[in-house]
Amino acid sequence: MIRPIGHLLAYCAGLLCLWAAAPAVAQITVTELQTPYSFVSSAAGKEYFISSVNGEPEAADNNGFITKLDANGKIVNLKFIQGGRGDVTLHAPKGMALVDQILYVADLDSLRAFDVASGKPLAAIAVPGASAQTRPLLTDVVFDGKSLLYCSDQKANRIYRIELPSHKVTVLTADPSLAGPAGLAVHPKSGRIIAVSWDKGKIFEITPDGAVSELFSNGFFSGRFTNLRGVDFDRWGNMYVSDFTTGKVWRMTWDRRFQVIAEYLPSPGDISIDRTNNLILVPYEFAHAAEMNGLEAPRDGTAKQEKRTLADYGFIPPPPKPATEGASKK
Repeated sequence: MIRPIGHLLAYCAGLLCLWAAAPAVAQITVTELQTPYSFVSSAAGKEYFISSVNGEPEAADNNGFITKLDANGKIVNLKFIQGGRGDVTLHAPKGMALVDQILYVADLDSLRAFDVASGKPLAAIAVPGASAQTRPLLTDVVFDGKSLLYCSDQKANRIYRIELPSHKVTVLTADPSLAGPAGLAVHPKSGRIIAVSWDKGKIFEITPDGAVSELFSNGFFSGRFTNLRGVDFDRWGNMYVSDFTTGKVWRMTWDRRFQVIAEYLPSPGDISIDRTNNLILVPYEFAHAAEMNGLEAPRDGTAKQEKRTLADYGFIPPPPKPATEGASKK
């Protein structure tokens, strides 16, 4: 079911003044989901997938499902991939990553692969635990654009590396300072892994050899972040992070300035950016819904002192440009 953004704004006051409409499929809300966790798009921006935990986030109940949307954000199949149907195993699907025609899904202690056209299961990659007594809790997966997948283990403070197509799993890093790594992204310029912390609201950068460095954290006298869930980048290299507890989405610009672009959101989850269509994709776990909305294009860097209007965000046509200097009309 798809409804205008106004329905969601009943409990997301102030959102429209912060998002920016895009020309195609902006301001679409998808409902009838069940505790949605992650929302991703294909590279071409013509297909979208939403994972629904549909139960307890750590329960092996085999009733999770994945919803498929078309290029206009319309539901093609609410339960395109359904745990317990046929030979599909899917317990509590969380983060997802698309690699060509394969959808990889983080599901408790395994990374599951499905065909994006048919939804048929292709593989189940078991991830070893930190010890014989601890089972991994995978929360996100990201593709480096070449031949590697990375998975975050929130419980064990680990980042795993999976080689494609062999599915060989190794530990990239195991570091308690990661403080519950939830969301992952690949920096579009450096290629390094960016991880956001659920426990302490920190943002980390991880090198290809597993070295962890802290990019941002809360100050001694102020707490900007609480429980960070998702992270991604737009086509210009701006970083976006979602704070599940405070209901905010933050953007960090190229010059490392943070700004809140949306607030009063109901439990924003593992966000992602459709770079082709310049859309932000946000699942709302407690609202059992998800949203597609347009992003504001960056300015050209020149100073602009006047206040922004609705035209800056694409809601109304921009005013006509002044006539060029010349002879006055009679």
